[in-house]
Amino acid sequence: MDQRASEARARGEDVKRVQVWVPYDRISRNLTRAVLAGEDSRFFDHAGFDWEEIRKAMEEDWNKGEFKRGASTITQQLAKNLFLSTSKNPLRKLHEAVITKEMEWILGKRRILEIYLNVIEWGDGVYGTEAAARTYFNTSAAAVSTDQAAFLSAIIPGPNGALNPSTHRRRVERRKNLIERLMRHVVVPRDLD
Repeated sequence: MDQRASEARARGEDVKRVQVWVPYDRISRNLTRAVLAGEDSRFFDHAGFDWEEIRKAMEEDWNKGEFKRGASTITQQLAKNLFLSTSKNPLRKLHEAVITKEMEWILGKRRILEIYLNVIEWGDGVYGTEAAARTYFNTSAAAVSTDQAAFLSAIIPGPNGALNPSTHRRRVERRKNLIERLMRHVVVPRDLD
């Protein structure tokens, strides 16, 4: 949020920020499942690091001769978003790893998910599930449908760039359809409710 505000000020623009915090139990289960399907389908099976995804990303990057594919879990993304910069610096990644372990140990899955869903960016100055649901669908985070949830999850990796629904609608639609299929395989434990 601070980085986006600094970028806006540097361009001479007004800083936009729409965010309404909602507790975990007021976020649609559809949205939780969609975000897990799109961002970290094994969230409940790892302790902050998805070693299988890390292995796949390393193999893919090695074969392509570039470092592009990410394998960050929701906890890693949250650690970066709350405490660190977006730099690809190895030292930043090390700090991220330490914070990730601490967050998993101290906060637990439900709280990590609640914070993540309330701080991630869903567009220019739009942060968190409630602001996203209101901005895109004029509804509450609690009332988001399966289709709406898949759409919102689809834009998370690049809401202001490659997955901006205003400029890349077809790309977003393809990713939304994939997430809807993946959602069928995501189970959110009942004890999280």
